[in-house]
Amino acid sequence: MDLKAHYIAITPTLGEINWATSPDDFLLAIQLGWLDFLEKEWREHYYEARQGFTTLNILWKSEQAQLTFQKQFQSFKIKPKVLSSQIWEIPVCYAPEYGYDLGALALAHRIRVSELISIHASVTYRLHFFGFLPGFPYLNGLPEILHTPRKPVPDRTVDAGSVAIGGKQTGIYPQESPGGWHVIGRSPVQLFDIQRDPPVIASPGDRLKFEPIDSDEMEKMLISPPYPRKR
Repeated sequence: MDLKAHYIAITPTLGEINWATSPDDFLLAIQLGWLDFLEKEWREHYYEARQGFTTLNILWKSEQAQLTFQKQFQSFKIKPKVLSSQIWEIPVCYAPEYGYDLGALALAHRIRVSELISIHASVTYRLHFFGFLPGFPYLNGLPEILHTPRKPVPDRTVDAGSVAIGGKQTGIYPQESPGGWHVIGRSPVQLFDIQRDPPVIASPGDRLKFEPIDSDEMEKMLISPPYPRKR
């Protein structure tokens, strides 16, 4: 299978590689291959490369660097990266006091709250990239039945660790912030810690599995946040 990549110059020093397809494991492997290639062959010529679900944005140090890259683009041979087999188990409490949008979301999808929780926790999600906030994981694999448009009016404050659904994705807020996703639970895990090396727990290509816990377990874990188990 071959995915055609396109390159466009957005500004004289900002360019984008994009793919006209939906995000999946194969595209992610190609994107990570591009990131490795850029790091090895072009690192001295750009400031930053940022990944999206179907894009890579590159901030170049000069207009000439972008022009040279663009001229050579079609000749590059990129080797897809083998995706990680690492699975991180993320404890999540889906109790109403933590998942305050659960009832409304279940009603909107015409399913029971228990069924919504079961569906959400049944999937092993693939981590594609971090964005929006430091350590906010963008995960792929949310079952279509749970796809939900973002809230028309974002919440002023979403607690750190909140597990939420927005559009076709689910994710975890690594710190307290405003947010427009539907909160269905909360994890006691500290996803981003500037004192850690690296500050994030997982890496793009890893997978995450949500493990339901009850309110008593949640209260204990909030006092002493656990480090996620790996399998």
